[in-house]
Amino acid sequence: MELPLLRCALHGVSAYKHLMDQPVPSLALSLLDHLSAGQGEEALEDYTRLFHTLHREGCPNLGAWLHDALRDQESPYAHMVEHGHTDPVLKDAARRDIDILSALAGLDCDAVLGRMEEILPTQWKPVVESLPRWDCAVPFTFASLTGFYAAHGAGMFARNRAFLWESGQLWPVEQPDSLKPDEMLGYERQRDQVVANTRALLEGRHVNNVLLYGDSGTGKSATVKALLSLPGFDDLRLIEVQKEELADLPDLIRILAGRRRKFILFVDDLAFDQDDRTYSVLKTILEGGLERRPANVAIYATSNRRHLVRQTFSDRAGDEVDASETIQEKTSLSDRFGLRIPYLALNKAEFLDMVERMAAQHGVSMDRDTLRADAVKWEARHPGRTPRTALQFIASLPL
Repeated sequence: MELPLLRCALHGVSAYKHLMDQPVPSLALSLLDHLSAGQGEEALEDYTRLFHTLHREGCPNLGAWLHDALRDQESPYAHMVEHGHTDPVLKDAARRDIDILSALAGLDCDAVLGRMEEILPTQWKPVVESLPRWDCAVPFTFASLTGFYAAHGAGMFARNRAFLWESGQLWPVEQPDSLKPDEMLGYERQRDQVVANTRALLEGRHVNNVLLYGDSGTGKSATVKALLSLPGFDDLRLIEVQKEELADLPDLIRILAGRRRKFILFVDDLAFDQDDRTYSVLKTILEGGLERRPANVAIYATSNRRHLVRQTFSDRAGDEVDASETIQEKTSLSDRFGLRIPYLALNKAEFLDMVERMAAQHGVSMDRDTLRADAVKWEARHPGRTPRTALQFIASLPL
């Protein structure tokens, strides 16, 4: 596409208008505007800034930047395709924009620099001739992008698998702390229940919300985070929500509804004090609100408490007319988790077996009897026969 025609076409981008407000396309358009207006020095400044910005963002050319942006950023057309909706007008606008952006990706640096030489004084010629050039590449088509949106969606959920929900905003976690399946030891029956429920979620079936409760250090949180490492769970996204953010949870759920990805909202170490009324928010979300939980969203929580809300003796012998109602109110939250899985401390034999397996996993060379005897001594000083205690003991040993 000729430079003047490309300039005019870029001003008419509509379905992907948000891209034109970003530094790379904005500089490219400014470059074409200055060339059209005969402003050589301004065009030169745009060209050098464009080259610098591309490489600062890790892209060798315009095609690479546009390819990533078209896939990784939300857009009206991507949203429509992901949700399986139809809008012929939006589709035609997106097709037209992709054709224009393809022409931008194929922008000929020689043509740009040639026009720059024409409008600059002669003394600028050595500078223009020495300017760097990038390759022309168009690594995307309308059909390939549409297929990508249908299969993966777009935006942060296509690019990342783990997130934090803080202050009403999603923050991607580039490197989530997710153990591989072979690193998880013990509690196989409990993990199998969690995996089966999650697999049903990925298959689009109705699933239970899950509460993993029990002793500290037994691997409740690790079980949930390890789901990201399971083969065949590529469509799973994990969003960690702090208890303080529960009031905004309905807003998050509305954002996730209808997307092709499946989402686990993970509330770790959940517990409520006696006068903490925020648990009512979670109760309504789990079951009881007018708004139905989307089929692609489930809530997984971990807690050291079976009933989540701390009870006191005054609850049972207080001055309320019906103390049983107070107790029932405070235990009803955990009952709204359809799947409640206990994680209890290991007995001595199970603990020592786990120590041996961990030692082998970490390459520890030690006589079996000595290893077991030292593990018993360690556990006596660090109460709790749990995977955490076993791992801390292994970490204390020389390889």
